[in-house]
Amino acid sequence: MNFEQRRQDALAILNNAERLTRKAGSFLGQCAVDAAPLTDRQAHWFEQLAERAGLRTE
Repeated sequence: MNFEQRRQDALAILNNAERLTRKAGSFLGQCAVDAAPLTDRQAHWFEQLAERAGLRTE
């Protein structure tokens, strides 16, 4: 996933998710502004958050 798609997905999750922890919100905010590649672990967490929010993660 490129940075722009990740940014859009992160913002969509932040705007539409019913329940996020402070840690998840902070992580998604970082994903929305930092173009640095995610580690495998971060990418997996991002995918989990996107799935819970009903977003595709391609």
